[in-house]
Amino acid sequence: MTETLTEAAEDPKPLDPVAAKILQMLTEAGPEATISPDDVARSFAAERLKPGDSTTWHRYMKAVRQQALYLARQGQITILRKGEPVDPRAPFRGLIKLALPRSGGA
Repeated sequence: MTETLTEAAEDPKPLDPVAAKILQMLTEAGPEATISPDDVARSFAAERLKPGDSTTWHRYMKAVRQQALYLARQGQITILRKGEPVDPRAPFRGLIKLALPRSGGA
């Protein structure tokens, strides 16, 4: 029983569902494609919509942006602003796109 607790503590943190959705959509889009955060929020909201639910995709935008920053800081995605990569550790504003990191450097 002690081994199970130790192993569980060493397991990496499970991926947030929004982060998983971002990675899934980028993988499906292809290596050179970009997606917008609102597309992720719309898709995520559509999967969770229940009959009679008036929840809109807007409520997921903050989570999408937070998870995009997390994934970018981990090097799993790139955040683009005006087509150029931004530093996910520095403040930035405005419209962004999400992309898979380019292999071979940029």
